[in-house]
Amino acid sequence: MTTKPEVTSFFDPETFTVSHVAADPETKRCAIIDPVLDYCQASGRTGTKLAAEIAAYVEGAGLETEWIIETHIHADHLSSAPWLKDRLGGRIGIGFNVARVQTAFGEVFGAGPSFRADGSQFDHLFQDGEEYRVGALPARAIWTPGHTPACMTHVIGDAAFVGDTLFMPDYGTARCDFPGGDARTLYRSIQRIFDLPGETRMFLCHDYKAPGREHYAWETSVAAQREGNIHLAGGVDEDAFVDMRTQRDATLAMPRLILPSVQVNIRAGRLPDPAPNGRRYLKIPLDAF
Repeated sequence: MTTKPEVTSFFDPETFTVSHVAADPETKRCAIIDPVLDYCQASGRTGTKLAAEIAAYVEGAGLETEWIIETHIHADHLSSAPWLKDRLGGRIGIGFNVARVQTAFGEVFGAGPSFRADGSQFDHLFQDGEEYRVGALPARAIWTPGHTPACMTHVIGDAAFVGDTLFMPDYGTARCDFPGGDARTLYRSIQRIFDLPGETRMFLCHDYKAPGREHYAWETSVAAQREGNIHLAGGVDEDAFVDMRTQRDATLAMPRLILPSVQVNIRAGRLPDPAPNGRRYLKIPLDAF
């Protein structure tokens, strides 16, 4: 039995997001990880071009979708998980602590009493250490908060999908200044990832192409991160990391699509219900961040 999933990745240059399909080559079953919904901020128009590319690949390869996994509540793109579920099937899953994120942002966006901040919008809430399968491939969810309280790393066979927790070694680590984020927690979560075997393939959710690098990249390894991550290499201790991360975060602007993204993604990627005039609307909270 193989423990090596076939991983096919889809890069969105508008949001610098990478979505992945991890497939068991024996059973032809797969998980889709962090899929993107097209969104034009200027016009408010949504689209499914990127999601359709993933769906066409899955269908063309004869794969059966078991899971659509969100590594966390994304603040930089809208999720296409519901659209993919309607077309391909599968269960939408996210980390068990998503309720903390829903509570914080539900208040910011005035979600109202009908919004349930309990994760019930998702089909499954992964627990820390939970074991599951993608086809015959063994899989495990590891709680790795710090960027957000609900971040999970998913290890499927020999591949780890870390969301935003880590970037390529030449770019560093995730920001921790969103509600519920914490740099000290992030440092400790990264140590859990570093405890994985060094040969574990690591797939990232974003790449912003570090200065001096010509091409976008989103695959590395646990060993490469241990040895070369610019925010951690050389035995950086927890306090030094927290100081660096806190100072760096203070210089960062809010993500361009945080306002539309979060209010959709806390609903598992579902768009708001139409208003009486038949149109859907997103809220823009003023002076909230």
